Amino acid sequence: MTQLFPGPIARTPGLTELDARARDIFRRVVEGYLETGEPVGSRTLSKGGVQLSPASIRNTMQDLAQLGLLDAPHTSAGRMPTHAGLRMFVDGFLEVGDVGEDERREIESRLYAKGRTFEEALNEASAILSGLAGGAGIVVTPVREGGIKHVEFVALGGGQTLAVMVFEDGTVENRLMRGGAGLTPSAFQEASNFLNARLRGRTLTEAKDEIRTELETARRQLDETAARLVEDGLAAWGGGEGAERALIVRGRANLLADASAREDLERVRQLFDDLEQKGQLIGLLDDVRDAEGVRIFIGAETRLFSLSGSSVIAAPYMTGRQKVLGAIGVIGPTRLNYARVIPLVDYTARVLGRMIDG
Repeated sequence: MTQLFPGPIARTPGLTELDARARDIFRRVVEGYLETGEPVGSRTLSKGGVQLSPASIRNTMQDLAQLGLLDAPHTSAGRMPTHAGLRMFVDGFLEVGDVGEDERREIESRLYAKGRTFEEALNEASAILSGLAGGAGIVVTPVREGGIKHVEFVALGGGQTLAVMVFEDGTVENRLMRGGAGLTPSAFQEASNFLNARLRGRTLTEAKDEIRTELETARRQLDETAARLVEDGLAAWGGGEGAERALIVRGRANLLADASAREDLERVRQLFDDLEQKGQLIGLLDDVRDAEGVRIFIGAETRLFSLSGSSVIAAPYMTGRQKVLGAIGVIGPTRLNYARVIPLVDYTARVLGRMIDG
């Protein structure tokens, strides 16, 4: 497998170490690569406005390669940025745009769609980013730190039951359960009362083991069907932060759009494998929770994406009181359109936060 951007990343030189000529050529190489996905040659730069001979440009590109900022996939090919080069470009050269008015309206209207629940909004936010940014949209659901306000079981018919949990912060979690056939209204009420008396004001993690122990004793007083509802409800809600949290990924097909060469397809296959590493990806996005704005992870800067050569652009979403709930972002090849994707991720995260506040 040919690894994209295989250049060294241990030390990235600062902008002050590059003279004006090197900075100009470096910027043009990276911008050309991000636009086309192809290595950029000296003749292309010479014809594109660099007032130097191809030989002089090649010498400067060689100097940049020795600094670990550029590399060549083949001996006779042009140059492309390494991961370290992309990091320096993003930090020092990138001019971030703004979200267009049409895109703002689309993001807001889709997230504020009538009747949309919190869970549906998270799914929609991931879908919005995958559609507008062109990569895969990713969202990690919140860590539940607030206590529970109310629990209720609702019969849906067709042998199904909806388990509803309302939190003190106003968010609601719904879980669809099978096995509701033949249950009476009194069983639903009894199960709801049992859990409300023990969960109100506490987290599910705090109370789960205690409730299960109590349930063994309470079976003599509870209707058998109500006791089964309580057990099924506890199982459906999970209980523990790791089990309750979910990683939402939308738009995997976008990652195949530009994959034509064999090495590109291998990179995407590796990226699909990376996306299955739920725990590691949630851990990476949890690092974003402490950030004040958008964070960018480029290729080999993270162990998870070192082989696939992928980038993650992510931002925390939070309530109006600045309580961070989770993170949202885009994953794709390292030649993502950073100037466009960064403001899209930032704006979607802010709208999602406003929507949560109601």
